[in-house]
Amino acid sequence: MISVLDRYIYRSLLFNYGIALGSMLSLYVVLDLFVNMDEFTEHGYPTVTVIGHIIGYYWPNLFLYFAQLSGAITLFACVSTVARMRKLNEMTAVLASGVSLFRIARPIIIFTVLITGLSVADTEILIPAVAHRLARDHDDADGLRAYEVLFLQDREALLSARRFHPTEHDLHGLLVLYRDSSGALTGVLEADHAVWEPPAVAGAPGRWILDRGRFTRRVRNESEALGPRESKVIEYPRVYESDLSPETIQLRQSEGWFRFLSLRQLRELKQSGTVDIASITRTEHSRHIAPIVSIILVLLGLPFFLDRSPANVLSDTGRCMVVCGLCYVVSFVAQSIRVDTVSALPAWIPIFVFGTLAVVLIDRIKT
Repeated sequence: MISVLDRYIYRSLLFNYGIALGSMLSLYVVLDLFVNMDEFTEHGYPTVTVIGHIIGYYWPNLFLYFAQLSGAITLFACVSTVARMRKLNEMTAVLASGVSLFRIARPIIIFTVLITGLSVADTEILIPAVAHRLARDHDDADGLRAYEVLFLQDREALLSARRFHPTEHDLHGLLVLYRDSSGALTGVLEADHAVWEPPAVAGAPGRWILDRGRFTRRVRNESEALGPRESKVIEYPRVYESDLSPETIQLRQSEGWFRFLSLRQLRELKQSGTVDIASITRTEHSRHIAPIVSIILVLLGLPFFLDRSPANVLSDTGRCMVVCGLCYVVSFVAQSIRVDTVSALPAWIPIFVFGTLAVVLIDRIKT
């Protein structure tokens, strides 16, 4: 049952979380816009068009910014709530009624877990849904720029095109190289123009409708007779079934594009064997580590303010920022370490270190 104290703390947490969410995301957008404003205006579009491009670029990126800042936002909301209670002597009144400091911390920890679940939903549902928009550059916020596609892995083939128009869903100068298990070339598909046709049933592969398609298949002759060991068979297909939709092609133009995918998509990508397994493994572990870091940050910060004796809140805030900031930076660096193996142990080491430190600090709280 939720008590009066719980309701009061939850209201304070929601209020402070709203302030932190709005201020941090706004600051992130303003700083990024200040640095990249020239890329939005370099084409000479009218002001209204430029504003539309800015909104079109940043609204999907807000989901990505939230995933990056979720831990810091939650930490700010939690410690500011406790710090305010302590500064206004509300903590003294609560303790005088016989309530333990751990009882005060319970709704804060529950709130942290719930908000962490929200960040998980953001990375697993919302970000993958707009992943192709996150791959756009600042100067291509409207997605109208055409560019070249070079050797994208598509099943057992490599797909290239002279020009790709994301908004028109078509390819010009399509070239598909088919390979066998050893990597040897087995066939070449060429087409002047190809238009994407989405699958009729969810989960089925889509296909590209070809204009003047030509498929040259190499047939190896195993005969020991003298003469050429290889012949060619030419066909004229009208369609090309593919796993590369226009959104997927647009997404894969971005460096580190797989960090926009969900864990389910990452597992499917790993099973396909079309990407670097070590990079996918590191991304999977980073996805598991992120919510744990968010919870550890709050557990590290709370002991600095859960104190029954009056003290300087400002000095406690400084110590909290140093310890939590160190945890955040070390975790980020550890997740960024690139190793040649599929081991992701370096990314988990900060969790063990700062998780242990959080337990020690909590144990030292005098209730």
